[in-house]
Amino acid sequence: MRHVRPVRAALAAAVVALLSTTVAGCGDSGGLDAAGATPTATSPAKLWPDLRPASSPAFPYDVANRAIVKGIPVPGDDIRAVDPVDVVEAEIAAHPDDYGSKGAYHATVDRVKECRPGGDRARCPLLKAYYRDLTGDGRDDLTLGFRLFPTNQTAVRVYTVENHRLVQVLADNDAIVGVELAGNTVIERSPAEIPGYEYRTTWTWDPEQRAMVFSRDEFLRTGGGRRSHTPTSSASPSAYPSALMTEGTPSVAPPPSTSPSASTSPPPSASPSASAR
Repeated sequence: MRHVRPVRAALAAAVVALLSTTVAGCGDSGGLDAAGATPTATSPAKLWPDLRPASSPAFPYDVANRAIVKGIPVPGDDIRAVDPVDVVEAEIAAHPDDYGSKGAYHATVDRVKECRPGGDRARCPLLKAYYRDLTGDGRDDLTLGFRLFPTNQTAVRVYTVENHRLVQVLADNDAIVGVELAGNTVIERSPAEIPGYEYRTTWTWDPEQRAMVFSRDEFLRTGGGRRSHTPTSSASPSAYPSALMTEGTPSVAPPPSTSPSASTSPPPSASPSASAR
């Protein structure tokens, strides 16, 4: 049975009371009032029906990333038993071109060492780990987030367990200001160049590809700034990072992390977001 939250129930009661008072005070008989003329519905106008399709896609990005994480055991197939620090270190080891001395995220390596006992927690780049079923198999999956240095991007990663192995099903790097989990989707919020707007990229679990698949990219108004632009939707994935994980079940295990890579998926530098906008 679905229970109504007390706050919502109280709000509903207050609204009903307000309406009752209004009706009683005005002596309204309860009749319907006209809302005015209804605009005529128009169908979409199809332009250039004979237009030839482009020879190549507009954005060369992968819509899904999936990779088996090597060297990380999953005791009892319980993903909560996996140490997030081990997972991030496994990614670093799997992508020397990105995390090596000349890699785009080389400064991340030393900072991850600070996540171990005795380290400087203020320098640890890992964010809080979240456990929630995103794949629909009834078991918790792991959403990790960690800062990338010196770019100051945020890596977002999602892991699940298949056949006793840890599998990465989402890997994305972006200038993130917030991440939300809703059902079987991961929603990333990134700052836009125009004040008062932001990008929102949605990744959804695809049972056929066995990965979180890029499904939607929006450009939305958040308030403030100038009103010179109208929010639009684009077909390209997210591309700008920062960090903050919101919504989901808090971790009760060690420190955390999250976005693309671990073996068959493209390295962090090849994240779809980097070239989409």
